[in-house]
Amino acid sequence: MLDLLLSDPVAWGSVFGIFVVIAICAYYVWLFLKNVNENA
Repeated sequence: MLDLLLSDPVAWGSVFGIFVVIAICAYYVWLFLKNVNENA
């Protein structure tokens, strides 16, 4: 299963896309918390 995933560029694209979405969500959460701490 893992070797099939590592050899498939389409799967790599899906994994990369998921990581990008998680990174963007984490960035917005960090920005929100940073603004809340500055305003408090």
